[in-house]
Amino acid sequence: MSIYGAMFSGVSGLNANSQAMGMISDNISNLNTIGYKHTNARFSTLVTNAASASQYAPGGVRSAPFQLVDRQGLLQASANQTDLAISGSGFFTVNESPISGAGRYLYTRAGEFSVDSNGYLVNNGGYYLQGWPTLPNGSYDVDLDGVADASVPDPTSLTNLQPIQVSSLTGTATPTSNVTLALNLPATAAVSDTQSLTVLVYDSLGVGHNVALQWTKTVAAPATWTVEATGMTRADNGSASTQGATLASFPITLNTVVFNGDGTPASFAPAALAVPSADWTTAASAGSISFGLGTANQADGITQFASNYTISSINQDGVTFGRFQSIEVSDDGQVTALFDNGGRRSIYKLPIATFSNPSALQAESGNAWSESVAAGNVFLNPAGTASAGLVSPSSLESSTVDLGEEFTKMIITQRAFSANTRTITTADQMLEELVRIKR
Repeated sequence: MSIYGAMFSGVSGLNANSQAMGMISDNISNLNTIGYKHTNARFSTLVTNAASASQYAPGGVRSAPFQLVDRQGLLQASANQTDLAISGSGFFTVNESPISGAGRYLYTRAGEFSVDSNGYLVNNGGYYLQGWPTLPNGSYDVDLDGVADASVPDPTSLTNLQPIQVSSLTGTATPTSNVTLALNLPATAAVSDTQSLTVLVYDSLGVGHNVALQWTKTVAAPATWTVEATGMTRADNGSASTQGATLASFPITLNTVVFNGDGTPASFAPAALAVPSADWTTAASAGSISFGLGTANQADGITQFASNYTISSINQDGVTFGRFQSIEVSDDGQVTALFDNGGRRSIYKLPIATFSNPSALQAESGNAWSESVAAGNVFLNPAGTASAGLVSPSSLESSTVDLGEEFTKMIITQRAFSANTRTITTADQMLEELVRIKR
């Protein structure tokens, strides 16, 4: 009977709009939830097959939630170095467990990560950030064998991921391998005139050593200077940095520079100071130190002008022992450990997970999503490649909820709910009139 159908149709309207109000309520309650994607109610009709051209059978309406997962939220700056956002498509890959491969892999835009008591990066939902392990030079090492992988990790495999942990990072020291000098040698110097300087270098244990260098003018025309290492001492207490007969090998000729008539170097006879491991009194590993003096025909290093002996800069790439201080994340997802001695070490690369239909992902508690058949297969790509967005460090993605829009939808939903109650009330009155016919 159509009157009963009208009542059931009204009931379906009440149910559908009640669900819509629940979605609006959820959106408003998550107004300040980082990375939250607002949910819309999508209404669709219910049609009764008994309907015909001469008789109508009411059906009703139903509502279904639709979350705009791929909608970009506004990025807001953060003072926390481990707060991360994605500019563009994709998700951070996280896991429920800090043990590699033990829990479910989920996907999130909620990037308010912090270091927990065990040194893992975890967000407010309790999910652990995943990454590809790397060697200190930034190359991939997903099998953790200490050897650079031949290719980028398989974009369809989740088994190559590791939870990002920073508590296991110990201090590090970097031996000096390169020294660059920028100085001016006096053009008025006579043959056999000398100038000296001292360069601080570090061995593999982080111990400092002072290398004494001496410049000697050997030829007047074309002007030629030779630089020699005349000795090496410990920077901490002044004791000899080499021992035994090695001291007799000094001076060691490091380089011979021939100058042009315009004061720029014409040519170099490069050499490196090789230090065997047995010669470090600290028992540090063997190493060699190359001295960079500039570019031929350019005044970007060693020069010879009619001026005083002037040292512009001495740079070397070694550092003493340093302790782990913090991490830094670049826009391509490179996670770098920073040490208090100025040292840096690449430790992980963040993959960005993408799907062909992200709005079909299954919502999970903690503002995360899990895979579904309708969403398609997951693809893990380095940030900024393929369809993956870029990582925005020290940033957070705001919720996509528009408060004005939600209040407007609330009014419309409330009116629709009230109108459906009127449908039920009117149908009830019609039934009452029908019952009175019998009287």
